[in-house]
Amino acid sequence: MSISAAVPTFVITLREGVEAALVVGIVLACLKKAQQTQLNSWVFAGVGAGIGASALVGLLFSLVIPAISAANPQYTPVIKPLIEGIFSVIAIVMLSWMLIWMTQQAKHLKAEIEDSLQKTLQQNQAAGWGVFSLIFIAVLREGFETVIFIAANFQQGLFPAFGAVLGLVGAVLIGVMLFKWGVKINIRRFFQVMGVLLLLIVAGLVVSALKHFDAAAATLANMDRTLASLCFYHAQFAQNPSCILGPRVWDTSHILPDNQFPGIVLKALFGYRQNLFLVQAIAYIGFLVTIGSVYFRSLGEGTQKMSATAQKPASSQPD
Repeated sequence: MSISAAVPTFVITLREGVEAALVVGIVLACLKKAQQTQLNSWVFAGVGAGIGASALVGLLFSLVIPAISAANPQYTPVIKPLIEGIFSVIAIVMLSWMLIWMTQQAKHLKAEIEDSLQKTLQQNQAAGWGVFSLIFIAVLREGFETVIFIAANFQQGLFPAFGAVLGLVGAVLIGVMLFKWGVKINIRRFFQVMGVLLLLIVAGLVVSALKHFDAAAATLANMDRTLASLCFYHAQFAQNPSCILGPRVWDTSHILPDNQFPGIVLKALFGYRQNLFLVQAIAYIGFLVTIGSVYFRSLGEGTQKMSATAQKPASSQPD
């Protein structure tokens, strides 16, 4: 498997990691302002525990998935693509929700964290555990999304995990640049660009999920001819390798194969496939139109509110 399999995971981990880094940086800054820096160790403990818990979930997935296949070896060709399809759907839902939610909540993020931290610091004895919980949940939430994405692509070997490690390193570096070295980064523009990439990656995951379900249905239909009705496109099954995806929209394997450069990069980032079927094409476009419109609308609303907030003080000044 090409190292290009690490690209989508790198993008996702980098974006989710920067979100977590912002939470960590804001909490550290608030603790410094409140002269409670003795609680910094709880922050770092929360980061370590969140990363460790995410890795543990990934390890459990890596053990459970092969165990399910091993328990039913005759159905392994069905179980593997079916599990990949299920995890792909979960990843699509989680990443889409987080993409839109984070875009809508970004303008309130700092205020919400400061409010939560202020309440936590008032707990006196339990303040350390409160800070730990705040950071742990933030890191685990972002890490769990990456783990689910890797689980949806577990047949690609260690390359997705390698991309996750690189993304995590990049997120830590950006966090240090922002809060330690004081480097000015247009973080809003960063999230906009990464958001568009994430939107395209998840759209590609929609295509992959349908391919996994198609493979599972086709294999099951071939194993048991009494289940041939699973393939509603079975009439042309011999001429067209599609079970539930309908007719082929295009075949560009001779022009731009998706297992060679640059097709493999386009596949990793934008969901390109050398063989695309009707149901996949409709789902891909439908996802981009629906989720994309919600995402870009939330970007526009955020920009308008920020502009209105910036103009308000000036208009309230006396002549």
